[in-house]
Amino acid sequence: MRIGIDLGGTKIEAIALGADGSERARRRIDAPRGDYARSVRAIADLVEAVELDTGERGSVGIGMPGTISPATGRIKNANSTWLNGEPLNDDLARVLNRPVRLANDANCFALSEATDGAAAGAAVMFGVIIGTGCGGGVVVHGRLLTGANAVAGEWGHNGLPWPDASEWPGPPCYCGLRGCIETFLSGRGLQMAHGDVEGPSAIEIADRAAAGDAGAVAAIDLYARRLARALASVINILDPEVVVLGGGLSNIEPLYDLVPRYWPDWVFSDRVDTRLLRARHGDSSGVRGAAWLWPG
Repeated sequence: MRIGIDLGGTKIEAIALGADGSERARRRIDAPRGDYARSVRAIADLVEAVELDTGERGSVGIGMPGTISPATGRIKNANSTWLNGEPLNDDLARVLNRPVRLANDANCFALSEATDGAAAGAAVMFGVIIGTGCGGGVVVHGRLLTGANAVAGEWGHNGLPWPDASEWPGPPCYCGLRGCIETFLSGRGLQMAHGDVEGPSAIEIADRAAAGDAGAVAAIDLYARRLARALASVINILDPEVVVLGGGLSNIEPLYDLVPRYWPDWVFSDRVDTRLLRARHGDSSGVRGAAWLWPG
């Protein structure tokens, strides 16, 4: 049995998968925000509860915001800032009395969709999360690519490629730079494309576009062009067979028509065979991918 934990900023979810990928148990609790020690204890309690539910001991994989620094062995780059600088891997292994595997939540999403999701069977896939932020993960021949600096797939903190005059130098990003892809493709980025970050939410803009509102339709089109440019730069480097979208903005149906229509303008090829697909497992992909960090 494999146990996956999705360690989020507001909730912690656990899932138990059988050998065939079937769900055997699931639990969710509120995250103890700002408290590292309580976060470790909450994860341990969830694992114990899932094992009581199933009557079986399992391997444990953790999906988290951030990653383990190869330099220090401690957490870095987590927007749940109370995790940064902490030896989460060592502490969880100690309290659970077994080895654990940790990975960035976007990497877990990608692994889930590559294992038994929309990209199953693809030699190379790129998994994208577009919502509050903008993350990514790479899976090659079924194996998660982490990289020498543990930042493989972090496309959201590259600059938006081929910017026009109105997009340069771009909005400030929390990472300290300006014009990052994340600032244009997060939910706030869609609001910016609509012309008012204090106005309708990204989901409201999508709903208005579906109802035929001209301003919202134009915003979705601009967002799709930006997404196409950003993904074209990934295709030019990685050349994946499949790009899978997840996160709240992945539910905007026109993207699956508009983005592949636009990205040939920037892909260095006579045609683009890469497929753009919606995540098969939806919001469950992250926690499922955490479980799949332990192969059979």
